[in-house]
Amino acid sequence: MFYWMLKIIVAPVLRILFRPWVRGLENIPESGPVILAGNHLSFIDSILVPVVSPRPVYYLAKNDYFTGRGLGGMLTRWFFTLTNQLPMDRSGGAGSSASLSSGTKVLADGGVLGIYPEGTRSPDGKLYRGRTGVARLVIESGSPVVPVAVIGTDRIQPVGAKLPRLGRVGIVFGEALDFSKYTGVPEDRFLLRSITDEIMYEILRLSGQKYVDSYASTVKTRLLAEKKASDGSGSGAGKSLAE
Repeated sequence: MFYWMLKIIVAPVLRILFRPWVRGLENIPESGPVILAGNHLSFIDSILVPVVSPRPVYYLAKNDYFTGRGLGGMLTRWFFTLTNQLPMDRSGGAGSSASLSSGTKVLADGGVLGIYPEGTRSPDGKLYRGRTGVARLVIESGSPVVPVAVIGTDRIQPVGAKLPRLGRVGIVFGEALDFSKYTGVPEDRFLLRSITDEIMYEILRLSGQKYVDSYASTVKTRLLAEKKASDGSGSGAGKSLAE
């Protein structure tokens, strides 16, 4: 009920503020399970795609949004839960597998599941290598995959910005990809990679981004380490000068 209240009340406001242009809505099946696999440029992606989608979308969101403490953490957890967001453990192993099972349940119930194969937001607007969790969902559920490209959301709400600024964005839904022939096939890392790469290629084609064959999380870690090293050397230099 809360989801539909937001859809009715908030969606028209967001349409006025961001004037999203949309293509390919007809590619979302009217019924039955479907995976919306998209690029991830900004926090607002998970809000704008459901706004324009004719069907409710359940998104796999990072687990941090559900584990915050205090009043702020409680409000964040409440908001994400009521807007059809599901906690996703991105640490790998058993935790990630358990998180994917909640997505499998959404698909088993005939719902629409949104997922970001990159696993995290792009640090620089480029498209990064997809993680194979999306392929596991495909094989287990037999669901079609609709590739999604959001365009311009990194300009209206860059990484680190708490609130978006005004600007126009685009959302493109590609033609559904059918991987049903692999349903129930034993998992093989080459098959998982092949399915994932095919999905990422379609996202790349729709978005027009530059592709980087590395994981976004790896690049983020490297950039953070470089920043810390730079800040540390800067502080050391400042200290030396002061002495």
